[in-house]
Amino acid sequence: MGFLGRALLIVATLVVAVSFKHFRDLTSPQPIPEINLKQYWGPGDVKQYREDASIKPFKVSYGAEVIEKLRTKLSDIPALTPPLEGTAFEYGFNSKRLKEIIKYWHTTYLGKWSEREQFLNQFPHFKTQIQGLDIHFLHVKPKVANNVKVLPLLLLHGWPGSVREFYDIIPKLTTKSDDKDFVFEVIVPSLPGYAWSQGSSKTGLSPSQIAVVMKNLMTRVGFQKFYIQGGDWGSLIGNLMATLFQSDVLGVHLNMCSVQTPLSYPKTFLAGLKPNWFVEEQYIDYYFPFGSKFVGILEESGYMHIQATKPDTIGTALLGNPIGLAAYILEKFSTWTNPAYRNLPDGGLEKYFTLDSLLDNVMIYYLTDSITTSQRIYAEAFTKAEFGRNLDRIPTVVPAACAKFRHELLQQVDWVLKDHFTNLVQSNHFDDGGHFAAMQLPNVLYKDFVQFITKLQRL
Repeated sequence: MGFLGRALLIVATLVVAVSFKHFRDLTSPQPIPEINLKQYWGPGDVKQYREDASIKPFKVSYGAEVIEKLRTKLSDIPALTPPLEGTAFEYGFNSKRLKEIIKYWHTTYLGKWSEREQFLNQFPHFKTQIQGLDIHFLHVKPKVANNVKVLPLLLLHGWPGSVREFYDIIPKLTTKSDDKDFVFEVIVPSLPGYAWSQGSSKTGLSPSQIAVVMKNLMTRVGFQKFYIQGGDWGSLIGNLMATLFQSDVLGVHLNMCSVQTPLSYPKTFLAGLKPNWFVEEQYIDYYFPFGSKFVGILEESGYMHIQATKPDTIGTALLGNPIGLAAYILEKFSTWTNPAYRNLPDGGLEKYFTLDSLLDNVMIYYLTDSITTSQRIYAEAFTKAEFGRNLDRIPTVVPAACAKFRHELLQQVDWVLKDHFTNLVQSNHFDDGGHFAAMQLPNVLYKDFVQFITKLQRL
């Protein structure tokens, strides 16, 4: 071998060694970082801040003038552009369907607003101050005999949802029944910037930082150790809590399980080459073919790019605009429940949901003027700093369960998930259901969750 050959061999060896070290650095498990439990997110200087640790009752209540102002806005419908001939929801929310919903909202729904307020107030509401922010939450205690085991549970919603998503499942969780020998004491917070929870005045309130706020909330209400169930952002935040606070989270149950690590992408690609090696035949279409799944994500993620880059701009367009707000939010409850609903003139909205339940959720955003602050989580989630943390590279030993509904936006095979969820106790597939499982199929989600907790109680 000549000098050039030896030189090339040395260079090649160095390249391989450096590449291997870089790959090992990228894929090696990471330690839990140091966590600042007192990071201040309120307005002004933290030096002037004195936290009020009291927990105060709260009631959903709006004066007649607020409802009349909304009624006036709903009676002044702009000249909505007619849908293209032969289209349903393929181009977005069908304006014919939108007019029907606006008419129902204006005449029927607002006509019984006092009943809807009473419905929203059926569970006890509270507020408390945490890290400079007023945080709103439901706290529902079970009424059972002293010999019944009561387990603390944190329920976490996402966007464009709210605490309203859990109204049908809360009574099942807090009531004694034949399918379980325990009940839950349930805490359901509005995420910071959502509904009646104050939005941050500072940049940087990312999902990992919200996980800290939620942990502090559970401590505030008296629970050092607890269980978690979440979907959408609630799934990510629940995952992060189970990562950062592994000695305190007793179990985490998620719909829309996902991890983002350097290995998750190549492993997903490899699994797509031979899917039946990684998942049972009847569930392959939940994950593959990867190409069509990726196209589906692209079709439904335009909103994400806007909200991750210019949340305040789109927020300004929607703030105080009930008609635009309803179209923007309810479109997600159509296509994210089942992408095939794009082909239905009514968007399939009432196949699982009632208009009252859907409008309850829209009203929460409208009445609290929270659409802009709710969308900022996207901008904070996609920062260089948040990506740099890559907390999914920290393995979590917390017992975990994934409920996989057929029409969920994102699915990952367990082979990928187990790199992070090292104690994946349960992973069940469901032939129906989409992104808003707690609201769409509360019985199914409830049974899957109880099955998971029952397994943990027997360990």
